[in-house]
Amino acid sequence: MSTAETAAVILAAGMGTRMKSALPKVLHRIAGRPMVGHVLDSLRSLNVERTVVVVGPDMDKVSDVVAPNPTAVQWDRLGTADAVGRAKCALAGFDVGTALILYGDTPLIRPETLKRMLAARKEKASVVVLGFRPPDPTGYGRLILDESGGLDAIVEDRDATPEQRAIDLCNSGVMAMDASRMFEFLDQIGNENAKGEFYLTDVVAIARKHGQTCAVIEAPTEELMGVDSRAGLARAEAVWQRRRRAEAMEAGVTLLDPDSVWFSHDTVLARDVTVGPNVVFGPGVTVESGAEIKAFSHLEGASVEQDAIIGPFARLRPGAEIGRKAHVGNFVEVKNARLAAGVKANHLSYIGDAEIGEGTNVGAGTITCNYDGYAKHRTVIGKSVFIGSNTALVAPVTVGDGAIIAAGSTVVRDVDGDALAIARGEQVDKPGRANALREKLSEAAPKRPQEKSKRRKVRS
Repeated sequence: MSTAETAAVILAAGMGTRMKSALPKVLHRIAGRPMVGHVLDSLRSLNVERTVVVVGPDMDKVSDVVAPNPTAVQWDRLGTADAVGRAKCALAGFDVGTALILYGDTPLIRPETLKRMLAARKEKASVVVLGFRPPDPTGYGRLILDESGGLDAIVEDRDATPEQRAIDLCNSGVMAMDASRMFEFLDQIGNENAKGEFYLTDVVAIARKHGQTCAVIEAPTEELMGVDSRAGLARAEAVWQRRRRAEAMEAGVTLLDPDSVWFSHDTVLARDVTVGPNVVFGPGVTVESGAEIKAFSHLEGASVEQDAIIGPFARLRPGAEIGRKAHVGNFVEVKNARLAAGVKANHLSYIGDAEIGEGTNVGAGTITCNYDGYAKHRTVIGKSVFIGSNTALVAPVTVGDGAIIAAGSTVVRDVDGDALAIARGEQVDKPGRANALREKLSEAAPKRPQEKSKRRKVRS
């Protein structure tokens, strides 16, 4: 069976009341990506032919996030089997191969696990259930195996006998089913239970009743972690970050203090990149080989080329492009700006909406004044320019190749190449006036009331 013969149904209609949020549960983010986006990402390598996301009413935001995948609406939340049944129209015509049933609030499931489920389906199992062994199985449905190791039934915790509760193999809810018979089996599920809901777990008993084989594939507990609270979201984030750090180091990235580095879902670090402690990568960051990101730096929407040095305490905002062997130092912020090869901006500067040519040095305290209160404007600085400390470049402005801007200048006009620009008030020295000024200021200062001395009385 090729993975092209695979469809997927993602259940995402849950209210998520324990999240205490106006945002649908599956849109809460892990590593900068909505949880349901992680599930969709796990399906991409499987070449799934069709994916349907089942949402609740008034969940347009979820539909927007999962587009172009179609959505089906579960108008009344009548259980998991009912939710899968809502996808019937969207899966019309898909009646061969396997249908995967996944959950939008289970963001840590791996593609490798799903591939193992598809392989088990290929071995003629009509239903494959993904199981796990939690430290405490209380509350989970138990997977009852027959003598040959096949899946005989799923028993809910509240319905289990003491012997069944002693079983530690639990149901995750994730399934792979024979697409040609899935809706036939779902139509036979009843709601004769305490909640009056249609449970997807009943599909195992129905398949067995029809003489079909059911099987179990196991996965680690943390991979099947469902998120239904803010605390659960934090735990899932921690697991994802731990995985990503290990993958980065395995790929040849040096993390000096791995536990303090935070990645986004799309962070790309090449081999031989070095990352210092307490570095945060927001979405959209690419770092090329040999670059170093020093401690306490924050990068988002930025690219860093080979052998560049960022930080410590640097901030790269969206649109920052840092060229080969460029330096962006402590307390320097770069936004929507291109720094060419060899540019140095080492101290206390803001570079926004700018283009800086090769080999230019940007002195401490330099600011590109890019916003006039109504619109953004660009600053263009040529090659091998020296920008003196405490310079303000009022955009739009251009500085030609090889120019020198004197420290303390406020540049409001274009500067020609190789020119020396001095744009500051003339210094005036008045010999001997310092002491006279101090005396004048002292006389003018308001007098403080003197405190009355307090004498301690001593008894004779």
